[in-house]
Amino acid sequence: MNKDSKIYIAGHRGLVGSAILKNLKSKGYTNLIYKTHKELNLINQEDVNNFFKVEKPEYVILAAAKVGGIIANNTYRADFIYENLQIQNNVIHQSYIHGVTKLLFLGSTCIYPKNSPQPMKEEYLLTSELEYTNEPYAIAKIAGIKMCESYNLQYNTNFISVMPTNLYGPNDNFDLETSHVLPALLRKMHEAKIDNTPKVEIWGSGKPRREFLYSEDMADACVFILENRDFIDTYNSKDIEVRNTHINIGTGIDISIKELAEIIKKIVDYDGELYFNDTRPDGTMVKLTDTSKLHDLGWKHTIELEEGIREMYNWFLKER
Repeated sequence: MNKDSKIYIAGHRGLVGSAILKNLKSKGYTNLIYKTHKELNLINQEDVNNFFKVEKPEYVILAAAKVGGIIANNTYRADFIYENLQIQNNVIHQSYIHGVTKLLFLGSTCIYPKNSPQPMKEEYLLTSELEYTNEPYAIAKIAGIKMCESYNLQYNTNFISVMPTNLYGPNDNFDLETSHVLPALLRKMHEAKIDNTPKVEIWGSGKPRREFLYSEDMADACVFILENRDFIDTYNSKDIEVRNTHINIGTGIDISIKELAEIIKKIVDYDGELYFNDTRPDGTMVKLTDTSKLHDLGWKHTIELEEGIREMYNWFLKER
């Protein structure tokens, strides 16, 4: 990419999109396009077609998606599959129609089977059943991977799929109904500290293990791949069947929810009790990515978990 290449960031207000926008600006990219949902409804095929006709972006970063935690995924199942499929179909297809040089599609590691071997390698995709609570979202993201892969193979496009692990950081979602575990715990403990609440309830046993990546590290990985790698780098050129071309983005390090809660408790300086309600669902017990492919492509994370949570909490306090 050149510094004046026209780059469209779909989802620039979200956790990852805002971090990617910040990263690109810091590296001197000057021709960046982004639209709010009111300005461009990515679910509407005609609107997306007209946008590409007028703007003609050279590069596209597809970070826009309907996202949420266990409760949201399990409650709004139809919304999650419909909206994500529509967004992906419209943006990926119009990128092909209008000759986009390179597209980066952001998915999620929930694409892997519920009982996947650990750590999860790209080759484990579609080897057994998915976790039920987020199955509609996962199926949409799998369709996005296969769409990018298929357009590349049929039309010689250069569309790359990246699958981030659990992300956190500035501009995260702190809504207790729809947020992921880390921002939800941070907000709960902060409010408990302010209100002098003696106990914080945490859903599940605390035993599940999760991997977390700081959003600005994720952004750096995305920009690195855009600048340095192509679809042909994501698979063995000798393979007769080209599949599993997506790239896991993570740290390769996991932690239990109980350990995570204790770290957040220390950072927030909350001195109350943590109550783990094991009548609530745990979700997948272990979910760790194998980052060998990412490392072989030349990128590794730099921000460790406790440092990242401190940065996130400082941002949270400023924005409250």
